[in-house]
Amino acid sequence: MSLITVKELSGLFIHTTKWIANLKRARKERREQSRYALKNVILAVRETATYIRQLSETGKQDHGREADLSVLWTDLSIDLKYLGLTNLAHRCNIKGRYWSNPKQFNEEFLQQANIKLEDIERDASIMLDQL
Repeated sequence: MSLITVKELSGLFIHTTKWIANLKRARKERREQSRYALKNVILAVRETATYIRQLSETGKQDHGREADLSVLWTDLSIDLKYLGLTNLAHRCNIKGRYWSNPKQFNEEFLQQANIKLEDIERDASIMLDQL
């Protein structure tokens, strides 16, 4: 059996210290990325609600704005999926697909998909509070 030298022990300590520091930094970065993505979900909810109010008040559909909403929700879904927030990512993906073509989904599917703006905002807020 060989003994560990002081130099080897020192090297092991330095390596372990660096590894722990990197792990903490990665966790902090991941937490910040999650916070940023969840904040953007809430902002997307508000932007979408504003468009729906405008649509309701004017009766005028804006395909350009709907395209922007589609991209916004889809982009959020990709970010959330990368962060491991898969349930919320899936719901945002459906929102993105919905705004690209609302007629592709029937009402029953939309009800089961749990994509009401209020529900998405509530869930994102809860996750944000847990960070």
